[in-house]
Amino acid sequence: MRYLHITSLARAEDELKKVGVDWPGIEAMLPKMETLNLLLEGIECRVANILKQEMLSIGGDVAVARESVACSIDRTDAILIGTPKQMRRLAGKLAPQPFGLRGISDDIKRVLANIVRDAFMLRTPKREIAVGKKTLIMGIVNMTPDSFSDGGMFGGVEEAVRYALEMEEAGADIIDVGGESSRPGSEPVSADEEMGRVLPLIEKLGGLLSIPISIDTTKAAVARRALEAGAEMVNDISAMKFDEQMAEVVADQRVPVVLMHMRGEPRTMQAGDLSYRSLMGEIVGFLEERIKMAVSAGIDVENIIVDPGIGFGKSTADNIAILRCLRELRTLGRPIMVGASRKRFIGQITDREHPEERLEGTAASVTASILNGAHIVRVHDVEFMEKVSCLADEIKR
Repeated sequence: MRYLHITSLARAEDELKKVGVDWPGIEAMLPKMETLNLLLEGIECRVANILKQEMLSIGGDVAVARESVACSIDRTDAILIGTPKQMRRLAGKLAPQPFGLRGISDDIKRVLANIVRDAFMLRTPKREIAVGKKTLIMGIVNMTPDSFSDGGMFGGVEEAVRYALEMEEAGADIIDVGGESSRPGSEPVSADEEMGRVLPLIEKLGGLLSIPISIDTTKAAVARRALEAGAEMVNDISAMKFDEQMAEVVADQRVPVVLMHMRGEPRTMQAGDLSYRSLMGEIVGFLEERIKMAVSAGIDVENIIVDPGIGFGKSTADNIAILRCLRELRTLGRPIMVGASRKRFIGQITDREHPEERLEGTAASVTASILNGAHIVRVHDVEFMEKVSCLADEIKR
């Protein structure tokens, strides 16, 4: 006897075929071979008790705090445990009920649809970018003197142009150009200084690259000028919180945008208390709120990418937890980008002080990201990580 690690319905179907189950049997058995766990945080005890009763009646279960049964506490977290079929039945039973249960019913349906989605289409004014067929590689080009890994790397624009072209040749799918360091403790620069760093490069690359350029900025003015110069998407580490005009620029230009979770700002994000009551809960909740804001500002939801913000206001243990639990971001139904390349937590775990020495640790992080649901990885070492990505994609498939 051995344990079958069923990671997908495709794997389940394959195992049933090996046994010799006919197709009607496969259709009947498949839903029973996949079990889901859906977490609700901070719900009323009376709601938790109704959920538990309804789920038990259809063969599933709900884990709640012991005190919630007698309602001796006001609120509890709850884990819904069951198959997709049971979850759908639960949603149907909750829909006509009071106490906010209809909203929970809608949430169950939404999450069930989102977590199985794995194909997306980003649209820029120039092209469509298919996401999901393979992991996309975003190559980093920092036009900064003080970035944590590659600050001051280029002697001039021409050198940076050659570097970006080499990244494309090595397999990059997107080039991400930045002009302001976001390393822990970094100080902001003016919009004029940032534009002076990135615009000459973007203008030159626009006519040379066949892949899209992303502008890594939190400033609406920089984003607008970069998009006019040839960039096709915005990577905003503040999730458009630092500049209230950013959403308007993204909506007007009809480009994809990356929304990242960060606590605080680069200058202060690693100072003080880094603890979270619910790390993934805060990340998912924050990104969900920012997605709603973006859509209300006129941004097409299909053009939104989410990033959990590895290293931005997180401890080493938090970063590892994010990589391990990355699939939980699929709750949001959007493509997931991960940027762990050469970061400090890798150096702390592998005992590598200098960022350039963190190649192997980055490779492990990229592999874990892909196997756990990432659609885009943002990296420095494109040629190496493209090969890592190819193998990780094959294992995942």
